[in-house]
Amino acid sequence: MTMNTKNTSAAKTTVTRDVSKLDEGIGNVYETVAILSKRANQISVKIKEELYGKLEEFAVIGENLEEVYENREQIEVSKHYERMPKPGALAVQELQEGKLYWRRGGVVAAEPIQD
Repeated sequence: MTMNTKNTSAAKTTVTRDVSKLDEGIGNVYETVAILSKRANQISVKIKEELYGKLEEFAVIGENLEEVYENREQIEVSKHYERMPKPGALAVQELQEGKLYWRRGGVVAAEPIQD
């Protein structure tokens, strides 16, 4: 599944959610939490790989203290990732938009949540 974290409407802060609405498409709150947890872990791994790839460009062998303070681009990249919505919020957003797919007993299930 492709992930676009730049154009997302996922919450960047804590949001109180109605659990009964979250599990409507799945039918079980515990299964919903497990699915969201697994998707959040997948998103987290992808974001970390992307971040490490970008920060690797800035890696310098034998850095001195002056070079560390001068690297503004690296600081901007790090700040961008800090401001992004958290993986859990992105997973919830995908579930609410009907973009999240899961398998239950070998059958692919994907039902968008109705508001």
